[in-house]
Amino acid sequence: MVASQQQRPRTRRRNLVGTSSFPNPNHASGPDPELKHLIGADTNKALEIAERVWWVGHVLADDPFQCHVYLLEQGDQSVLFDPGSRLTFPGTLRKIEQVIPFTQIRYFVCHHQDPDITAALPLIDAMNDREDAVVVTHWRAHALLRHYGLKMPFWLVDQNDWKLPLVDRELKFIFTPYAHFPGAICTFDPKTGVLFSSDLFGGFTEQPTLVARGESHIEALKPFHEHYMPSNDILGYAMAQIERYPVEIIAAQHGSIIPRSLVPFLIEQLKQLDCGIYLLGQDDSDIRRLSRLNATLRDIAETMLLYRDFRDIATRLLELVQRSLPAERIDYYTALPDGKILVLNPENRFSGSIECDSPEFCRFIGQDREQWVRAHQDDSSFADHHLCAGAFCEEYSGPTKGSRIAIPLIGPSQQRIDGFAIISLRDRIPVTKGIEQIVKQLADPLQVALEREVIYREIDQEREKAYQRSIRDALTGLFTRFYMQDVMSRHCALHDRDPKAEFAAIMLDVDHFKRINDTHGHGVGDRVLQSVAALLTTSSRATDIAVRYGGEEFIVFVVGQGQQPAMAAAERLRTCLMAAPIDVANGNQLKVTASFGVATRVPGESLDQLIKRADGALYRAKENGRNRVEPA
Repeated sequence: MVASQQQRPRTRRRNLVGTSSFPNPNHASGPDPELKHLIGADTNKALEIAERVWWVGHVLADDPFQCHVYLLEQGDQSVLFDPGSRLTFPGTLRKIEQVIPFTQIRYFVCHHQDPDITAALPLIDAMNDREDAVVVTHWRAHALLRHYGLKMPFWLVDQNDWKLPLVDRELKFIFTPYAHFPGAICTFDPKTGVLFSSDLFGGFTEQPTLVARGESHIEALKPFHEHYMPSNDILGYAMAQIERYPVEIIAAQHGSIIPRSLVPFLIEQLKQLDCGIYLLGQDDSDIRRLSRLNATLRDIAETMLLYRDFRDIATRLLELVQRSLPAERIDYYTALPDGKILVLNPENRFSGSIECDSPEFCRFIGQDREQWVRAHQDDSSFADHHLCAGAFCEEYSGPTKGSRIAIPLIGPSQQRIDGFAIISLRDRIPVTKGIEQIVKQLADPLQVALEREVIYREIDQEREKAYQRSIRDALTGLFTRFYMQDVMSRHCALHDRDPKAEFAAIMLDVDHFKRINDTHGHGVGDRVLQSVAALLTTSSRATDIAVRYGGEEFIVFVVGQGQQPAMAAAERLRTCLMAAPIDVANGNQLKVTASFGVATRVPGESLDQLIKRADGALYRAKENGRNRVEPA
């Protein structure tokens, strides 16, 4: 039964409060949008939160889920928002009568159908003798509220343009679907800027607090919304609808009334809040525990977005896991593409090391998860392991010591074990369903963190290979002229600033190399070049730089040495080369020699000039009979 606004029953107009004969001892002069006048106020009395808007709720002792009722004073057109339950209605009725006679209320707004705001309707229906009194709600709530069998008709906001004209203002109804039920609505009073927000902005408060104090109030809102609202998309949509209105005060149905200064902050925070935490819990319904788990998982995701270095990630992950478990450390084990086991732990500062002596469970890396599960049932070496829901195991260190939790990290296939995270606990704890759920939920982000580290390492290895290909000669493995120009130009600049940072260039050329190619073929010629390059690498210092300059020409830059040490180094290379014949076809050996020219750089000399002088010395060595060393 619906009474539309256009066909409203005849009303019996009475005077508005303010000129009423009823005294209003709690009427504040100009209520403050910051609600400072309500801090410490007597909640046994009606309290004005805005012009002609009153809090008339009833505080239940030891109830963290306080429900609030609000009265909009409009003479005999007054409005009661979310009337309350049978538990609170006697207190609410008493406060209403402190402001106006109950008979002056015409509109009973029910933002949704839950009993904490509608169970008082049968009491109200029995008290009401007005023909024009109506229950204001959405059609979806009406479908349920009609089962109360009320005599009062329903006035549906969706059939009346989402507006309710009153004596000195017009209320606007805001559709916030699925927050928390399909037909959820809020009410906005444009004259005072008060938003009657229903379940939105509700919170759990350990002690009844009428007014929210400071931004920390978001912590009361989080667990309420995280479990009550189905998803962030739905909550975000509701916040977007509310942001369209100039809200000054939020008159929440649960928790605390929110002053103007906190409105933008709380809206922004709720827009970013993860909801639907019961999806995390399965059969765990502890809201606060699920809220903490949700916060931990969110912070883990944020950590992996903010940090690149695994050491930073691992440090932060341990801090986050310690919120829920008495964890001392977390060690990570995974397989590299070549099958070696990579270990990341505090001892190697999470930079990674290859260990041959890995824990027993590492043999299951790369295998099917079911093999790991069966081992806990059949393998005697796992006798001291307690398998939990097939998702992880706890290994006891002793009757009074701590334990280790081994979490197999499952790849995208949901079958193969890609690695393990081992959480060492300082205390042995009972694996309750709550702990079980926490560990199971940690598996995915730990898997992502480890998998990402392996990917980064593979990328770094490929990058290093590409870099080495760009600076290394493909045949000999020595540095290329490109690398020589880059590195030795810097050595030149250093030498110009510090004369003590001298270096020399040893240039050599394989003697009669064309004859070797013509006689034995280019394959043997290549082996000759490779052998010369190998000798230059093994017979030079780690600080020296060996370069294939072109064809059969090579340069060794002797860093930190002058002319005489460089001459001695060149002579040593010449002798070693002559004493190391190269095997050719049919077991024959080829004796190879080279000619050397040595030049020491002088300050201000360019790299090209230095090489030119070394090349000149090499030319003289060839002219003077080859297989010799000549200085520039």
